[in-house]
Amino acid sequence: YLPPQSISGFPAMSTSDNMLGIPIPPFEGGFTPWECQESPFVFQQQESKAQELVISNSGSLNPKPVTSDSGSDEPNRKTSFIDERKRKRMISNRESARRSRVRKQKHLENLRNQVNRLRIGNRDLMSRLCLVTQHYQLVCRDNERLHLESVRLQQKLWDARQVLLVRQLQHFSSSAWPCNTAVASVNEQIPPSLIT
Repeated sequence: YLPPQSISGFPAMSTSDNMLGIPIPPFEGGFTPWECQESPFVFQQQESKAQELVISNSGSLNPKPVTSDSGSDEPNRKTSFIDERKRKRMISNRESARRSRVRKQKHLENLRNQVNRLRIGNRDLMSRLCLVTQHYQLVCRDNERLHLESVRLQQKLWDARQVLLVRQLQHFSSSAWPCNTAVASVNEQIPPSLIT
């Protein structure tokens, strides 16, 4: 990049010199150097474009614009992470549901076994209760029979005592000389067991 002063061969003049009345020599081509002065950025852009054309035509270097896929990959990574979490949560929920079903099935099976055991025990108790009831009824009937037998025997014993007492009274009364003495002697000779 060369400044306009070196191109035209004359020093650059400002507009202030013309305004002060200083004569400005004419330039070749009929224009002043400051009229054609361009921004240094324009030359830099042209040189960079020329270099890019040379590099692209030579084929040795082919620079490509570096595109950052981080912006597009970030949602994909988030989506895949969320999908992975959903998949793991779904697997965990299925496993938990399976374990819960197994526990419920085992608990239900234990309850069924307990019900069967209780039914068997209930039948055993009912059969034993029936046997005890039958035995109680037999004992009650036997007790009633024995009570009636006891009453009958007591009545027979009472009758036998009365008969024996009457016979003793007749025997003593027939053998006695005076009646009063005979009755008194009979009362003395009758044992207390026969009177009661």
